[in-house]
Amino acid sequence: MSERKEERGKEEEKEKEEEKEKEEEKEEEKEEEKEKEKEKEKEKEGEEEKEKEKEEEKEEEKEKEKEKEKEKEKGGGKGEGKGEGKRGGKRESKTDRM
Repeated sequence: MSERKEERGKEEEKEKEEEKEKEEEKEEEKEEEKEKEKEKEKEKEGEEEKEKEKEEEKEEEKEKEKEKEKEKEKGGGKGEGKGEGKRGGKRESKTDRM
């Protein structure tokens, strides 16, 4: 009889250890899932940051275009408008034409 009790005790201990191992595995899996979620969040944040940067660049481009338009209207700056009239440039004098 005592041998049977010992065997049962050993079996129960084995079962308890197996249950503990299963619980530990579950905990590890949960932690891995949490880490994966954190990585996904970081990726999302990185993508959002890239989108913000793109939007800022677009805004800067718009500002530059507005400034160029203002310069054209004033007639200053490089390119069109500076020293050119409606006729497309400086006119020749009578002496230059002959």
